[in-house]
Amino acid sequence: MSEVVYNRIAMLRAERGISRRELADALGVHYQTIGYLERGEYSPSLYLALRIAEFFEVTVEIIFSTAPFPRIGDSSSERSA
Repeated sequence: MSEVVYNRIAMLRAERGISRRELADALGVHYQTIGYLERGEYSPSLYLALRIAEFFEVTVEIIFSTAPFPRIGDSSSERSA
């Protein structure tokens, strides 16, 4: 069984208008590390995960999960027109 860590880093960056390089500089990592994280090719250390959550001012659970996040717009209830 492979250990996959899902994340919302790209979404949070986009919401805040932050580039990969800006986030990497703030965290003290290489900008390619951010790309690897976003694509799920690399799982962060606990320390890095905490630093990312601190940077975005949210809890770790908002950013990282062992299960896929629901897609934006997915809803179990339908709206009536």
